[in-house]
Amino acid sequence: MIIGIVAGLVVLMFLGWFISVWNRLTNLEENAVKSWADIDVILNQRYDMIPNLVNIVKGYAEHEASIFEEFAKARQAAAGALQQGDVRGIAAAEGVLSGMLPRINMLSEQYPDLKANQNFMQLQNQLVSIENQLADRREFYNASSTNFNKAIRMIPTNIVASLKGCERKELWEVAAHVRENVQIQF
Repeated sequence: MIIGIVAGLVVLMFLGWFISVWNRLTNLEENAVKSWADIDVILNQRYDMIPNLVNIVKGYAEHEASIFEEFAKARQAAAGALQQGDVRGIAAAEGVLSGMLPRINMLSEQYPDLKANQNFMQLQNQLVSIENQLADRREFYNASSTNFNKAIRMIPTNIVASLKGCERKELWEVAAHVRENVQIQF
């Protein structure tokens, strides 16, 4: 009788531990998914804003057509990667876009009328705000994903993680070419 009670308590303790670990992994995974969704929202705002900024600049600097074509290609690549949920592809495309934004700002320096354009200034300020929000959300996504990744690799949690089918989350890494100094040439 005592052996049955002890065995029952051990089974209940194991079941309690299993459920606790399962719920913790679910919570960590949902945090990572939510943080990615937050990035998705900001990137879509950014992708919607960039064509407006480019169109305003186009009116002042029509002979800089190659910049606008590059922007369109980079935006399209980023939007396509975002649609597929490809973290590495988005990070690479974002790196290209981030490297091109200073070129648009340099154009505004060359065209005083553009720099004085209220719409341009408003879009530029909004874009700076979005870039700051995006940096914060990237950091939160990487923190959430790292917490999840660590949890699914630790013993004995990794046993529950494998039963649950947990897979490692990709971190948002800055592309190597973004770390280089921006070269602006016209």
